[in-house]
Amino acid sequence: MCSTAKNKGNCVEYTDSGLPKIAIGFEVNGDRFEKHVDPTMTLLQLLHNELKLFGTKEGCGEGECGACSVILNGKAVNSCLVLAAEADDATILTVEGLGQGNELSILQQEFIKYDALQCGFCTPGMLMSARSLLDRQPNPSDEEIKEAIAGNFCRCTGYVPIIEAIRSAATREREALI
Repeated sequence: MCSTAKNKGNCVEYTDSGLPKIAIGFEVNGDRFEKHVDPTMTLLQLLHNELKLFGTKEGCGEGECGACSVILNGKAVNSCLVLAAEADDATILTVEGLGQGNELSILQQEFIKYDALQCGFCTPGMLMSARSLLDRQPNPSDEEIKEAIAGNFCRCTGYVPIIEAIRSAATREREALI
């Protein structure tokens, strides 16, 4: 599949194990899906290969970098470590689901405003870890922000703009509720 892809950077190699498929049903970004998946397929591979959602990035493939972070049933997870079969009856939010139509979310707007996205490779994972934090703690301290993004590796920003963007997004989101 990757050998014929136009944009090989958006392609995650996957080899079917040949084991019997497992039927799963799940929701991604508000849309319901029913799929038959290989029991060895990861959630990341499902998002890329089956749903063509390429915002979630594969970095290390070992759960160390956080580039593949998504929100699964309200919790940020590394989608490279979660089997697709574990998503049965789950609700998943990916970076594509953060905004509304063509409008970016407040969090995405603040990442742009604070230049918290240098090369952009870690950005989807950072956004999802930050979204998970803000969903459970609308007024996080800097220490809570650092802890929330501790599993996300960024080589470009030095983290300061990311922390500032998340802090600012928290403030804007609280103000939007008033």
